[in-house]
Amino acid sequence: MANTYTISDLAQEFDLTTRAIRFYEDMGLLEPERLGPGGRNRVYSARDRTRLKLTLRAKRLGLSLTEAKDLIDMYDSPRDTVPQLKKFLVVLAEHRQQLESQLADLEATLDEVKTHEKETKTLLAKASKAAAAG
Repeated sequence: MANTYTISDLAQEFDLTTRAIRFYEDMGLLEPERLGPGGRNRVYSARDRTRLKLTLRAKRLGLSLTEAKDLIDMYDSPRDTVPQLKKFLVVLAEHRQQLESQLADLEATLDEVKTHEKETKTLLAKASKAAAAG
């Protein structure tokens, strides 16, 4: 039998809660086989494990779960890869632009904090000298 995994196996491997894995399943990202009474036991395939790994990678890149699912589904299908790769480039470019914008905002805020720190240190030095002289 091919490699299979329980929900606990995947939760431990990827440092996730079983609830998170069930959520990804509800989103259609994972499709475990159901075994046992009432289909209560989930059995995840190597394909599910790979899809979970790709989902987590997509999340780290800032993609929504819907975007992640769309891209993973494209890779999962036997169609021509050129449109898939073009779509992925568009998504990556959009997220890069968003991250660069956030970085610029953070740098501006950091500069402002540094200015206030410098001004506060100057005021503190003056207040300390006045207190010592007084």
